[in-house]
Amino acid sequence: MQAEQEQGPEEASYEAPARRSVRDMVLSLLVLLIPIVFVVAVFRLQGGEDPVVIDPSSVLAQAESAGDFPVSRPRELAEGWRPVSAVYRGEDGGAILRVGYLTPSGAGVQLIQSDQPAEQLLGRELGDPVRPAGMVDIAGRQWQSYQVRNDERALVLTDRERTLIVIGRAGVDELRALAAAVG
Repeated sequence: MQAEQEQGPEEASYEAPARRSVRDMVLSLLVLLIPIVFVVAVFRLQGGEDPVVIDPSSVLAQAESAGDFPVSRPRELAEGWRPVSAVYRGEDGGAILRVGYLTPSGAGVQLIQSDQPAEQLLGRELGDPVRPAGMVDIAGRQWQSYQVRNDERALVLTDRERTLIVIGRAGVDELRALAAAVG
């Protein structure tokens, strides 16, 4: 009979890592990059970068039926204005309606309508720093112009029943066009 030998814990053995060539690394990267390029190409071809345009009429109708304030619907906007968001929310301190647009130049603009107290609404919506830039006559009404948050501008119209704010990064002409369409 053969004598059994006692087995100790396995000794760790060190194996040198396999040498990889540059060709192997390039092939490995290609295997990863080809599906990524394919997915991105399909995304772009399907219009994945295009903004999703919505129909805000149901949200505007909801705000009108609530009767918190007279709701202004933009009329006679030039071609190229695209609504991309609409939200109406009634609160204890007053209701607020927000409709976001992309302008013909591609800039973002938001139309805000509310019956909340103007001081409270302006402080929250315009943020700091706010620099008044004078009064602007738009369609026979006096709007207050503001320079806000670095490169944004705002036009504000306040009357007894509501406050209208047109705010965004668009040029002055596009802000004035939206203000004229609702004011």
